[in-house]
Amino acid sequence: MARDEQLKRYWEELVEKLSAQFADGDPLELDAIIYLVGVQELGQHHRTFKKDQKLDLMHIAICRLLEPYGYYEFEFFDEEGWPHYTTKEELPALKAGEQSVLMKEAIVGYFLEREYIV
Repeated sequence: MARDEQLKRYWEELVEKLSAQFADGDPLELDAIIYLVGVQELGQHHRTFKKDQKLDLMHIAICRLLEPYGYYEFEFFDEEGWPHYTTKEELPALKAGEQSVLMKEAIVGYFLEREYIV
């Protein structure tokens, strides 16, 4: 199976599974899945977040998702338990479609690693 076809299959399986679990079956968008990764990484699942905290959660997720690609490196947890990352390498200039593919690939890898999808 071609790499793109496999990514598409994994992505569809992941969206279906996460949507059933978190959105009553309504398909989750890419940003919503990134947000869920941020909540997972923070580990404070049962609390309400303010708008700026939601953006911080998405930043945490992006750093964690792109860490295996060498763009970010985990640095420390602060006193409130929020993870902090340092930039190791600037992200290349990507077109919107390329960004989307990179993030989907990183998200699929993240959930494969956790055996949420197989």
